[in-house]
Amino acid sequence: MTGQAEEKVVVVTGAASGIGRATAVLFAGEGARVVAADLDGAGGEETVRIIGSSGGTARFAQCDVTKRGDTEKLVEQAVSWFGGLHHAFNSAGIEGKLAKTAAYSEEDWQAVIDVNLTGTWLAMRAELNHMASNGGGSVVNVASVAGLVGSHGMPAYTASKHGVVGLTKAAALEYASANVRVNAVCPGIVATPMVDRMTANRSDLRDRLVAQEPVGRPAEPEEIAQCVLWLCSDRASYVTGHAMAVDGGFVAR
Repeated sequence: MTGQAEEKVVVVTGAASGIGRATAVLFAGEGARVVAADLDGAGGEETVRIIGSSGGTARFAQCDVTKRGDTEKLVEQAVSWFGGLHHAFNSAGIEGKLAKTAAYSEEDWQAVIDVNLTGTWLAMRAELNHMASNGGGSVVNVASVAGLVGSHGMPAYTASKHGVVGLTKAAALEYASANVRVNAVCPGIVATPMVDRMTANRSDLRDRLVAQEPVGRPAEPEEIAQCVLWLCSDRASYVTGHAMAVDGGFVAR
């Protein structure tokens, strides 16, 4: 029995930890050849090691998604190493500082927008150009429940994730006729290093965040990864332009 991604070539940005790592590992376990991309070399190489230890195939690519040259090189590397590019998961992102809108500095604002929104667009641009010229493919972007509803004290993050949802929908319409599907996942609270950083030394904040989840717990990164795998698979062949909430019921309240 073959896996859902047998012989597919998959690029995962933000693959050094969290949802990105979990997704890279899952795709490799399903038979894909994975390009694990991240600015964090040590974390990215560790993801490749984890995949290799289970018999999977992966290579690490150093990539700063805020640089056009890096994102273009990333796609070129996938094609050179594995012969093509079928799926892409754009997971690179940062949370930014916690502050109200009027207290946010221009520098902090720009840093979040550069990675989360512009970085997603730059990666997508390279991925879409290849896929549209080579028979199609699928792209999944990481947004957030903060891309569907407001989020107190995270104006740049919230704006960037709303932007990712809009960008996803625009690209889905533009590339549907080229057999390229574009979707987004919108996680709620997930047990990742990002959430650990946000709640460091603030157990009260972590408790409040978890309390907002109707299921009463944060998601595991692997639970988000399963949704990404499905969106990329042929089982989701009629799904495009969708922002999928994977949030334990958060936005259903």
